[in-house]
Amino acid sequence: MSNVSLTVDGDRAYVALDRPDKHNGLTIEMLRDLVRVARVVGRRDDVRAVILSGNGPSFSSGLDIAEAVGDPLTIVRNFVPIPWLGTNTFQEACWAWRRLPQPVIAAVHGHCFGGGLQLALAADIRYATPDADFAVMEAKHGLIPDMTGAATLSRLIGVDKALLLTMTADPVDAAYAERIGLITEVTADPRAAAEKLADRIATRSPHAVASAKRLFDRSWHAGLRRTLGIERATQLPLIVRQALSKN
Repeated sequence: MSNVSLTVDGDRAYVALDRPDKHNGLTIEMLRDLVRVARVVGRRDDVRAVILSGNGPSFSSGLDIAEAVGDPLTIVRNFVPIPWLGTNTFQEACWAWRRLPQPVIAAVHGHCFGGGLQLALAADIRYATPDADFAVMEAKHGLIPDMTGAATLSRLIGVDKALLLTMTADPVDAAYAERIGLITEVTADPRAAAEKLADRIATRSPHAVASAKRLFDRSWHAGLRRTLGIERATQLPLIVRQALSKN
């Protein structure tokens, strides 16, 4: 893999951005590798949780604009959506982690900017160090967040806070990010917190965990009738599974 590492240890998959000298600035190849790694993890029944992190001084400083601008044809190719997924490469690099049946826990430190923030937001849970900072950085380059940021921000924070972050592109500290719901918890050791949470989740039924993730993903912004229908459709296989296991 190109600057994205995958290690499976027991029931855990560890995925790390590994371009530390560039604060894990995301290249197009890294985005492709994030998609590939997510697909590999999704096929492994032995993996109960994924811990996503960044090596070096930062989680990720966002898309490496200089690298991307140097190859505009590649940008165009990867901007075209994949019909059966509805996402392009930039979007799927983040949304692929939402598609996984396993819970994804991001351990964030240092800078978490732009595309790096959108990747962290695609995780199910986010732990961050007190000195981490966050920014929806795209406006500094005359752009908008287009790596599923609109979808994830709308699930986590109010529209006024989302607009404030997006229009100003100003970095915010971890305490503020936690207060508005951008991250789950501030902790001195995000990796240790992620490990403890993964241990707790591993004691629960993998089918119930996967179903809970799928339920909320499909119903969070749905109307009441559709939400209740999704709830029933998600619950029924679990009830059947429980009944069969007792016979």
